[in-house]
Amino acid sequence: MDIAGKARKLERRITRTVDAAVTELIGGSEPAPLEVVHEVLDRAEQHIQDIGRGRRVFPFNRVILHVVAPPGQKEKRARFASVVEGPPSLCERLTERLRSAGCPVTDLRADVVYSRQRGAGWERDFHVEFDRVAHAPEAPPAPPEPVSGEVKRIKLAVVKGTADQRVYAFSGGRIDIGRRSEVLDKRQQLVRTNHVAFLEDGAEVNGSVSRRHAHIEVGAGGQTYRVWDDKSVHGTNIIRNGRTIKVPPGARGTRLEPGDEIALGHARLRVTFDSKK
Repeated sequence: MDIAGKARKLERRITRTVDAAVTELIGGSEPAPLEVVHEVLDRAEQHIQDIGRGRRVFPFNRVILHVVAPPGQKEKRARFASVVEGPPSLCERLTERLRSAGCPVTDLRADVVYSRQRGAGWERDFHVEFDRVAHAPEAPPAPPEPVSGEVKRIKLAVVKGTADQRVYAFSGGRIDIGRRSEVLDKRQQLVRTNHVAFLEDGAEVNGSVSRRHAHIEVGAGGQTYRVWDDKSVHGTNIIRNGRTIKVPPGARGTRLEPGDEIALGHARLRVTFDSKK
């Protein structure tokens, strides 16, 4: 291990020691969320494989953190959400840890699943699962879109969850969706303004909406809209005619159609269009 690697390992050991001391001082009987996050990072690093010629790979593209937190334990869920959603989010922490260990990461997803009780084989009140899932097939190229000076307006109605408004209307541009209207970093600097903002203190369903959950952009010609998942914790899906269409992070986004419902975790927005500017 090089000097930089040893320094990083020492720094992580010191951080975990401080976290453990704080937990013991306040009398905690279960690991603090940050301590659990450190454990996830350590276990992920242990799975890195050498493939020769100095190259290293992480064989998984999905990390699932299972946490014992029944629906009634809202405070515990909120504490975990504040840590895993960040910034930095659990996915961002994992990506940084793997890259610092010399392992390139291009497509990684981290999810948190709350359970009522321990699963079989769990040693503690949390469990880390690693998986590799196939990517959703690329959608066929969309037909050429008409060029028009008129931008079709999109309306988003909140049908599940509570937000600043019940109905939103936009004419083009980028539409950011998430929890809270303003997202701040650790320095309390503004990093994002959500145009569709679910309430922080609303119904429990709102807790499944990440602060930086998804965004929508208008397509060429102003006649179509596409939605992207912004590496949210609970994912983004489209409910269309009874079918569930997963929206993968990045890529080309997924085209929206009238009557679609956008599922943001457990919250939902219904999509309609008109031709008014």
